[in-house]
Amino acid sequence: MTIHSNLNIVPFVSVDHMLKLVLAVGTERFLTELAEVIEEDFRRWEQFDKTPRVASHSEQGVIELMPTSDGALYGFKYVNGHPKNTREGLQTVTAFGVLSDVDSGYPVLLSEMTILTALRTAAMSAVAGKYLARPGSRTMAIIGNGAQSEFQALAFKAIMGISTLRLYDIDPTASARCAKNLEGQGFTITICRSSQEAVEGADIITTVTADKQNATILSDNMVGPGVHINGVGGDCPGKTELHRDILMRSEIFVEYPPQTRIEGEIQQLPADHPVQELWAVMTGRLPGRSSERAITLFDSVGFAIEDFSALRYVRSKLAETGLFLDLDLIADPDEPRDLFGMLLRCEQKLKNT
Repeated sequence: MTIHSNLNIVPFVSVDHMLKLVLAVGTERFLTELAEVIEEDFRRWEQFDKTPRVASHSEQGVIELMPTSDGALYGFKYVNGHPKNTREGLQTVTAFGVLSDVDSGYPVLLSEMTILTALRTAAMSAVAGKYLARPGSRTMAIIGNGAQSEFQALAFKAIMGISTLRLYDIDPTASARCAKNLEGQGFTITICRSSQEAVEGADIITTVTADKQNATILSDNMVGPGVHINGVGGDCPGKTELHRDILMRSEIFVEYPPQTRIEGEIQQLPADHPVQELWAVMTGRLPGRSSERAITLFDSVGFAIEDFSALRYVRSKLAETGLFLDLDLIADPDEPRDLFGMLLRCEQKLKNT
């Protein structure tokens, strides 16, 4: 199958297509290639339009739009975050995304992004870990074993060589499910009885919990010298995972400071507390971790450029896999100014049938 040349027909990647695409490419290869595209885009960070995501908060959760453009393509993601959904048998996070041609304004891709967001978040975490964790890191603790945990594990394995996992969740069945899902993937896995036990001997600590509240998933005494913290769960106002004292001891790296200061762990700190932007580390403008004993923190909240990269990567795979549908999304009148004429012609066809 080839991508339709008619701009009025938009390739649509459904959930079924996305699952088959990941399997066709291979999960670890997909994560590795996606990470490479994210790095490519972060290295040209200054070319992008950047704005904090547009968020609509409620007591139940948040609905957000995440837009960006590099001048040639425009992308946005619609995403929600509703922790209560788990209790109702629904996903905490759901998403879809659009990629458009800036020159015409026409969309060139519509895609599910619930699965893709999990993949891009994991790929982004591992990219940050590659630049910030100590070389030779092989053991990772994952605290919070929900929908993101397996993707995080596989991304760090594929990109950094992580081989040992220490799992903890307040729900033991979540840890058991995660361990079962990762059987045969090349990990040595220990299910732990507490977060304190999970971090023992860990080179990297990934926190990825879902509750929308200020929480202390890691306390100060749990984090020793040289550890890299991958803080994923704190991603909206009023939602944090790390004790403030950990932040005061850490070298903090972020995606886009104006967004992270609102949503990330650093919302606990004064607005002028120093942080470093990850793109500047990737391009060599900033050094990354300062020493073997430094504590580094990637205060991850997710940024629109990562979603742009994910959509761009998926689009690059469509022609070879054929895993999409042609969607009749854009009106195509014979005369561009005669939209009403389309309605009349449709009416005539209906009368003739």
